[in-house]
Amino acid sequence: MAFDIQEELKKLPGKPGVYLMHDADDTIIYVGKAISLKNRVRQYFQTSRNKGPKIERMVTHIARFEYIVTDSELEALVLECNLIKEHRPKYNTMLKDDKAYPYIKVTVNEDFPRILFSHQMKKDKAKYFGPYTSAGAVKDTIELLRKLYDIRSCNKSLPKEIGKDRPCLYYHIHQCKAPCQGYISKEEYGEQIKKAISFLNGNYNDMIKELTVKMTEAAEEMRFEQAAEYRDLIDSVRRIGERQKITNSDGEDKDVIALAMDKEDAVAQVFFIRNGKLIGREHYYLRIGEEEQKSEVLLTFMKQFYSGTPFIPREIMISEEIAEQELMEEYLSSKRGQKVRIRVPKKGKNGGTGRAERTDRSRPGPRADQAGRGSDGRCRKRDRQMAEPAVDRSHRGV
Repeated sequence: MAFDIQEELKKLPGKPGVYLMHDADDTIIYVGKAISLKNRVRQYFQTSRNKGPKIERMVTHIARFEYIVTDSELEALVLECNLIKEHRPKYNTMLKDDKAYPYIKVTVNEDFPRILFSHQMKKDKAKYFGPYTSAGAVKDTIELLRKLYDIRSCNKSLPKEIGKDRPCLYYHIHQCKAPCQGYISKEEYGEQIKKAISFLNGNYNDMIKELTVKMTEAAEEMRFEQAAEYRDLIDSVRRIGERQKITNSDGEDKDVIALAMDKEDAVAQVFFIRNGKLIGREHYYLRIGEEEQKSEVLLTFMKQFYSGTPFIPREIMISEEIAEQELMEEYLSSKRGQKVRIRVPKKGKNGGTGRAERTDRSRPGPRADQAGRGSDGRCRKRDRQMAEPAVDRSHRGV
């Protein structure tokens, strides 16, 4: 049975939801969200509206649409982000790359915790630090922590497997206290883990002082080889500390986002600030259409970026004011589990922390920064794909 667009438009409910546009091959070419599906979807097919070249082209390829009704605009936003990421529609503004960042995982849920490299954060009661922009820096830090605090690197289940095998090489080269043999108590090992966590939180000075004392003592006792080892460890600690350039004194976690664009492409630059320290930056390329506004592209980037990252900072500073700021703050706060603020830098006494003024949330025409899905003209609810809230954890930088 042929899909009659005009007839199906009459059936649209005046409720929040997401919609999907399909072409003749049944490929999803656009995903959008709406406060009112009836009003929003109809706008695409009104000839009197100025929709812009990109949307005009997209409309000529629409063979059918579908929609999903949600309980709120926030739920529609979450579903929109998930569906864009899943289907990558042709006419949505899209990130050209989808990067994942590593974490440092401390398995505090174990009796004898380990410090591990992790590609993702899981809800497993471990403590996670990150995300970091450099996998090499993460590996260097883990290696250094194992040397400094004699942290085990094996996969043995302790204390269940204590005494089953001989101690490994790391015990013999003095980089592990062999908890697998019972040579160190759970309490003593736990103190070492606490020190390692303090180090990951950026507290390096105590370790530098401790290593300096040991280096001096070794040199005075003519243990020069050991003194050289302490000297190298001190250099490694200082290098780790230098990666974390102090950027402000409030000690908060922030992302700072700026956007540059031309007619066809855009690039977003994100600076990651953790515990008041700049731990890295990354850029992302986006595919955009003609006549898209900078603020619209920025909003689209934020939707896609934060739908794919497990950590949301307390504050996000952006280069342009965006529409739907209240809704975005509500969405990000629900993912983080705590209040998230979006700010635009302003000149003046409180420069850099001025709150973006609320922009008019009325939308006169379809835009490429909205994404979602629908159903062959019939109101068919699906299981809603809600983003999980962020796991409580430390998130300091390397």
